[in-house]
Amino acid sequence: MGTKTAACACGQLTVTVEGDPVRLSMCHCFECQRRTGSVFGVQARYPVERVKSSGEASVYERRGDEGNLIRFSFCPTCATTLHWVIDAQPELVAVAVGAFADPSFGAPTVSVYEDRRHGWVNLSAMAIEHWD
Repeated sequence: MGTKTAACACGQLTVTVEGDPVRLSMCHCFECQRRTGSVFGVQARYPVERVKSSGEASVYERRGDEGNLIRFSFCPTCATTLHWVIDAQPELVAVAVGAFADPSFGAPTVSVYEDRRHGWVNLSAMAIEHWD
């Protein structure tokens, strides 16, 4: 996949990643729905050593459904959530796939919190691992 750069809406905060993600997933949890303003969030996880962030970021911390602390880095100007780290996996950085603004970015291979998935979201045609 080479080098890719994700950016916030105003371009002030960026993340550059090297290589392919180690996991590409979509999350239907209510917090991702609230965070994105959409019905799910899509994330690409990369080893921390292959991620470089530039620009000023603010951090929002919250506990996930399983009790893990998650630290979301977002732009203080436009409020785009660009990347985050889960304390249970500090070796990985999750990056919001939409922030790459690249329609050729790969499809998710994992779908989590499907018990909260909106009924009209149809994943049956996707080759994807499903978690309730």
